[in-house]
Amino acid sequence: MIPGPKNLITDIPGLKVGNAQDDVLKSGTTVLTADTPFTASVHVMGGAPGTRETDLLAPDKSVARIDAITLSGGSAFGLDACSGVSDALRARGRGFRVADAVIPIVPGAIIFDLLNGGQKGWAENPYRALGRAAFEAASDSFALGTAGAGTGALTAMLKGGLGSASLILEDGTIVGALVAANPMGSVTTPGDRHFWAAPFEIGAEFGGVGPDPNAGLGRGFESRKMQSMQTQATERANTTIAIVATDADLTKAQCQRVAIAAHDGIARAIVPAHSPGDGDLVFSVSTGARSLTNPDQDLTRIGHAAALCLSRAVARAIYLATPAKGDLLPSWSAIPGNN
Repeated sequence: MIPGPKNLITDIPGLKVGNAQDDVLKSGTTVLTADTPFTASVHVMGGAPGTRETDLLAPDKSVARIDAITLSGGSAFGLDACSGVSDALRARGRGFRVADAVIPIVPGAIIFDLLNGGQKGWAENPYRALGRAAFEAASDSFALGTAGAGTGALTAMLKGGLGSASLILEDGTIVGALVAANPMGSVTTPGDRHFWAAPFEIGAEFGGVGPDPNAGLGRGFESRKMQSMQTQATERANTTIAIVATDADLTKAQCQRVAIAAHDGIARAIVPAHSPGDGDLVFSVSTGARSLTNPDQDLTRIGHAAALCLSRAVARAIYLATPAKGDLLPSWSAIPGNN
């Protein structure tokens, strides 16, 4: 397995990602779309998810293919970003057809970034416009770190962000991940230098500093995030939301199995993960371009690769985050000795 040319989820042909953000708001939206409709499912493991249209992604539901998935900041307000994406799709005549009606169906999920130092006193919900802008910006190249849905993200100790990574399997199948990392847990070990995901790093994609040489890690829990917000609400002010994708031809049920496997990537990169206060979820997407030759074996490898990509994407999100005015927490690059 090797990373794709861009080391992004858009190494999968046909997939596009767009970002839109408001740096004063300290929030934004990210949209994944494709040239043609794609198969998708989802699996939720966090205790406090915020979602839209996820029930229809269950294997037994009738809608088989969709046109976009939205990841957004803004907590419940951010779910309106999906409406902006629906507006843009409708303008292009894209969506689920029922007789003469065209109904864009845009599943989405949100992170909580309402207490991150940004100005949230809006008179009108800004996320519908951010959703449409992100869709219109969709491309095979996009920014990581402090961008899109990761603009205002925070981890326990450092700024969070938007991350992505990819792998090309031995048979040519491509797998990728896209994540907005805003967890209750930490992405780095004590000292803020080494990433929990370090064993899965390829090259120096998130600094190349290697694993922490210390033993007995993970038993303590310190959180600058909770201290900076100074409120018990931070116990529910978190979430890591992700999309994993492949060009392999998967059913909705197979996509769901990949989403389940990919959650291992969150648990390997964030400590602790899947808490009652996190809304951790993973969407799984198939473009259907490549047939499976050995379904059981292929599905196992794709799920494993999705977990690896997701761990790396989480670390890249934090590694590439950049300082901004009014930040509550430092970025990884601002910690002395990390450059």
